[in-house]
Order: sequence, then C-alpha cells, then structure tokens
Amino acid sequence: MKFFAGVDVGSSATKAVVIDEQRRVVGRGLHHSGADFEQAAKAAYEQALAEAGLERTQVAMVCSTGYGRSNVDFAGEKRTEIDCHARGAYHYFPRAITVVDIGGQDNKIIVLNENGKRMTFSMNRKCAAGTGSFIEEMSLRLKIPIEQVSELAEKSQDPKVKIGSYCTVFAMTEILSKIRAGVKAEDLARAALESVATRVLESLASAKEVVATGGVVAHNPIMQEMLSRILKTKVNIPPDPQYIGALGAALVAAG
Repeated sequence: MKFFAGVDVGSSATKAVVIDEQRRVVGRGLHHSGADFEQAAKAAYEQALAEAGLERTQVAMVCSTGYGRSNVDFAGEKRTEIDCHARGAYHYFPRAITVVDIGGQDNKIIVLNENGKRMTFSMNRKCAAGTGSFIEEMSLRLKIPIEQVSELAEKSQDPKVKIGSYCTVFAMTEILSKIRAGVKAEDLARAALESVATRVLESLASAKEVVATGGVVAHNPIMQEMLSRILKTKVNIPPDPQYIGALGAALVAAG
C-alpha cells in the first residue's frame, strides 16, 4: 500500500497528515511553528509517521502548504493554503460549500462549486482582528489559559456585552475598560470570540452552507454556534478542523 503526506506550516502551528491509498487519515502531527519552520515541519511530520507506524521511505510523496511551505525541504511538491484548505474541506463535504478558515494570523474565505472548483476567495492578513492572535491577546488580558477561553465563554449569561473596536489594539483597551467596570470574565470571553466571528464574516455576503476550519474553531467549539447564528445558515465542522490544510496537501500528494 502507498502512503502520502501533507505538511501545513502555519504562522502559529505546523500540522502534518499521512493518508493511505483510500484517502484515509492514518497519522497526524502538530508542532509549534516558532522561529524555525524547517525544524517544526520535521517534528510534525515525524509525529505523523510515528502515529501511522511508518518510516519515511514508505511515503510516496509529500506536499507542503501554508505560510512556511518553502521551508519544507523534504516536500516534493508545494501548494498554496487556499488550494489545500479547499481540497481538505471538500474531501469531507463534496458539494457546493463556502470554506471559512480562521488561523493564527489570517483568515480565509473560499467559495467552491458542487465540483469542488474554486469560484472566489479572500484572505485577511492586514489586521489581527478576526484571527487566533486576537484571542491570545485577550486571554493574556483576562489572565486565563487560551485553552480555557471557549469553556469560559460558554458560561456567559450576558450576551449584550460586545466589543465594538475593529483594531486589535483599541479592542484590548476596550476590554481593559470593561474589566475596570466590573464586566465578568466569561462575558468578555464570549464577546471576544463573537468579535472574531463577526470580523471574519464581514467580507462574506451570503452562503448556503459553510465549512469552518482552523485552530480557532478546533480549540473553541462555541464558534460553531456563533458562526451559525451570525450567518443564519448551517455551519459544519469537519473532523480535526486544524488539520484540514495538511489533509488537503496530502490529497494533492496522492494525485
């Protein structure tokens, strides 16, 4: 049996996926990207191989994608993250969909037709609002681990609390003023996550069916409810949403 792999080097995390000939995921790996993308790619790939119980020689082709795709020296092919996220999402939802990927430093909106062909796409890299880094900043302000933000937000009893500032810097100042005013941490956590969802979807006019991916969605399950409510449409979350880009790269490698 042949195996194929994809490595997605993001600004915050590097993911790797190994699939078999039937396009089934047999191994995954995750490593903090840090300042050495090459080392992060190798570490994530080795984790995926170990989970799959494979040696490097058993993998027929590796494709890299993401912010640091050019740093993966063992990849035989490279593709954009737009292409790979589209392929990964369409793999689980083979129909006309709009892919919304919320990453650490950017977000992407990709519209696919029923055949998986990309019709339009947009990407935001100009501002941290609407990305995972915004949530990281907020968790620092609230002095809570970022892994607990979603759980805290689910305890909110006051949906009227909003964060209106578009700029991340101003938003952090707004959060600080609300803390001083006695607003509860759980209400601020929910407001921050809802702000991310709103910022991401500002450039999305309409969509019949959405597939949400990325680390922010993976670590904050409440985002599914928020996105569905704001869009007034069905929002699907694929298995392992943080690995969708790497899966798409593996599918490219498989041909």
